[in-house]
Amino acid sequence: MPACSSAAGPRPRPAPDEDDRARRRCQVSLAGVVDRYSERDSPVHRADARAKVPAAFAYILVISATREADWAALGLLAVPVLAVVLASRLGPWFVLRRTFLALPFVLAAVPLVFTRPGETVFTLPLLGWTASDEGIRAVATILGKSWLSVVVAVLLVSATPMVEILRALRWLRLPRILVATIFFTYRYFFVIGEEAQRMLRARDSRSARLPGQRGGGTVLWRARIVGHMAGSLFVRSLERSERVYAAMQARGYRGDHIFLADPPLPAAHLVGASAFVACAVLVQIGVRW
Repeated sequence: MPACSSAAGPRPRPAPDEDDRARRRCQVSLAGVVDRYSERDSPVHRADARAKVPAAFAYILVISATREADWAALGLLAVPVLAVVLASRLGPWFVLRRTFLALPFVLAAVPLVFTRPGETVFTLPLLGWTASDEGIRAVATILGKSWLSVVVAVLLVSATPMVEILRALRWLRLPRILVATIFFTYRYFFVIGEEAQRMLRARDSRSARLPGQRGGGTVLWRARIVGHMAGSLFVRSLERSERVYAAMQARGYRGDHIFLADPPLPAAHLVGASAFVACAVLVQIGVRW
């Protein structure tokens, strides 16, 4: 009689489900976008979020108070920001790449070049629009202030976990509905990404393609398919959010997130954040006197 199968050793573990693998890939990729660099070790990363968040907001407020075409003030305001970039060990190139995300919003100010009255600098040959020196200075000032503000925001988000930022906002007594909205927006990045992965996998399973042949149709056909997928993704995400919210209410959720007790704010962190903001205030005072 042949040996029983139990002598062959332990049974092999089943292969992980494809949905689980796709879900983990999606979560890892989204976490890499949001919190990939917040777990590094540097003086900026170790600083308490309750000191970093108010300091970042105050610094952006001081930047926005810069007068038009005050290049000396913008240059001096960039010095403390550059020092924080170096102290964070994120790398100037990393921060510079992230600031490009705000470029489309800054381009909304470009029409000022042609609408602000002033001396003519050049004229577009085909359209006949004239660019003025006042308009160029205004757009350059907006670009400089926006870029510095985005750098500060990138430093805050990249060096601080999102949960710690939300905890700091709650500690600053921001309305709880605002903090909850920010938290759910952050959380549903992962949910929407997971739904998108499922839809893409379903599309691939229904789209057989012969080797050596180009799949798909015209550009309009592809645009229509993408539009249908976007609409379906929105509906699925909305339905899932309603189910999740109903489950949260059934478990006692009443619109507020409960955090653990906050530890004492280290004095050194508060002094460092205050010095960062004080540099910006002194720059503004110095260039105005």
